[in-house]
Amino acid sequence: MRVNNDCIIFLYTENCFLRTQSASKSKKKEVKTDIETLEKARLISRAALDKKAEDIVIMDMRAVSNIADYFVVCSASSSKRVQAISEGIEDALLGKGIDYWHIEGRREALWVLIDYGDVIAHIFHENVRGFYNLERLWQDAPKEYFVAPCESNRSKKK
Repeated sequence: MRVNNDCIIFLYTENCFLRTQSASKSKKKEVKTDIETLEKARLISRAALDKKAEDIVIMDMRAVSNIADYFVVCSASSSKRVQAISEGIEDALLGKGIDYWHIEGRREALWVLIDYGDVIAHIFHENVRGFYNLERLWQDAPKEYFVAPCESNRSKKK
């Protein structure tokens, strides 16, 4: 759901739905909130981290693009790890009842894109990530850097 001035715009995707009760009863609309969408992005980030993804960034795309609400961008040092991360993300979200809409690039495993509608995961081989540099392309998007708790504790001790 997005609020624009005095107008409320509901965006429906496969994961969001409109449930209408009979005409004699009041209509009830159920939509995903931004918090639920952000939680999905964080779930993707945690799943990627569990599979040893590096440099995980959640980009808030709502103000800069209508492609998706969030991008999750991460990288890995090998094609095998890119495949493992993409499979780990898919398994983690399926465990929560969330299936992807579309997936591309898994065979080559240089840039795997998993489209969940409101959140798109980009898993790059580290060399390819530098070439496409989505963070620079969408530099106006607010970013949340996702790091493991032990990494953040180590950096504080230094």
